Amino acid sequence: MYEMPKSKSDVAGDVFCAKCPARYLITKLSSKWSLLIIDALKDGPMRNGELMRFIDGISQKMLTQTIKELAEMKLVHREDHQTIPPHVVYSLTPLGEGLQEKICSLDRWIEENVIAMVEDNNSIPLKLI
Repeated sequence: MYEMPKSKSDVAGDVFCAKCPARYLITKLSSKWSLLIIDALKDGPMRNGELMRFIDGISQKMLTQTIKELAEMKLVHREDHQTIPPHVVYSLTPLGEGLQEKICSLDRWIEENVIAMVEDNNSIPLKLI
């Protein structure tokens, strides 16, 4: 279980400490859907359907669940226009924008190096498309 210090001045994140809330946050942020949603929002706000089309393979349930978690972590802002039909827009908060820079760097690095990492590696399940 994670423990918060009694005083905010005592907070010093330590992802290597099992009881530190930073460990919980790194677990949530390192999920593929969190990484992809934050990267997808880099160019500006998107609606639910846009995110579903942009992030191939994500289910509505996972999109909703992950967006909710990212909003609770103050990384994504949910703006409901209170219309019928519903018009909800998601965008990165300033905190999310700071994280997005790091995540996009990781994503672009992986895209640039994917061949070198998987080439001749039979333990990675790949199929030619």
